[in-house]
Amino acid sequence: MNKALISFLLFFISVIPAIACDVCQRNQPKLLQDISHGTGPQAESDYYIIGVSVIIVLLTLVYSLKYLLKPGEQNPKHIKNIILNQHSES
Repeated sequence: MNKALISFLLFFISVIPAIACDVCQRNQPKLLQDISHGTGPQAESDYYIIGVSVIIVLLTLVYSLKYLLKPGEQNPKHIKNIILNQHSES
């Protein structure tokens, strides 16, 4: 478990953000300079859409990790237990 967590953290720490080129840097809003290429958000509503999308992605990540690491299923007839018990009996 600790090795997986350390690997996970090292992966996200080692990700280096892309640096925008000079033209894109001039054309981007101050918030996104040095981060993204191309045209930036065209209206204020684009920031709200991006914000909601980020929240959805983060919630999905948190819940997927939560239920992957500690599913909490206690029913002995659950398929997980059937598979684990068959594997340990062999």
